[in-house]
This record gives sequence, structure tokens and C-alpha cells, in this order.
Amino acid sequence: MNRLAAMLLAILLACGIAAGVTLRGAVAEDAPPPPTVKLIIDYRDGVQKHFTALPWKAGMTVLDALQAAGRHPRGIKIGLRGKGATSFVTQIDDVENEGRGQNWVFRVNGELARKSCGALEVKAADTILWTFGEYR
Repeated sequence: MNRLAAMLLAILLACGIAAGVTLRGAVAEDAPPPPTVKLIIDYRDGVQKHFTALPWKAGMTVLDALQAAGRHPRGIKIGLRGKGATSFVTQIDDVENEGRGQNWVFRVNGELARKSCGALEVKAADTILWTFGEYR
């Protein structure tokens, strides 16, 4: 009888452990993914770079997202003038602003920016598009 009770107890424990692993796994799967923003760099020469899941945090600006892309292992190089709210992007990778010609212009969710990249805050799930072209 004791042997039967011990085997039954072992089976119940094994089932309980297996159920616990399954439940823990189910909880992890139900957790929402961390908030992110998407950043696209369009060089307008047939090349684009996509950063599809940059970590978002409250108060994040377009410049913060651009700098996060710069820290990525396959990131970008950024040229800046000014700081904070007066930041102005002068170059991305080897493509520099031309002054009166083409320059780096950004949109958030398809809307042309009316603020500096250092002043415009983004929300989770926003898409930021930097395009080398004319401001329109």
C-alpha cells in the first residue's frame, strides 16, 4: 500500500510541476510587448533603413528615436547642430544637407513636422520617417 501511495504521490507531483510550467509559460505569453516606435530612413536613392522596434519611453522625442537608431549595432551616423529643442540634423550616414537643395526632413505618422526633432515628442507605436528631399 505504501508503495502504491508513493507512486501515486510521485505522479501527482510530476503532473503538478508540469502544470506549473505550462501556467508560467502562459502568463509570459499574455504579457503585452514593450512599447516601441518605428523609424525609417529614406535616402531617396533606392535605399531605406528600417528600425522596426526602437524602445519607447514617456517624453521621447524624434531626436531620441534617431539617436537610439544610432546606438543600434547596425545603426546610423548622425550629424547635429544645436542641442535639445534647438537640435537640427545636418547629416545621416554619409548624406549631408545641401542648404537650398535637398535636406533631411521628417514626418511622424505621415504628418510633416512643424517642430524641431529635439522638441517633438512621439507616442508609442508612432512611425517616424526621415527623407532626404525638399521641405514640403
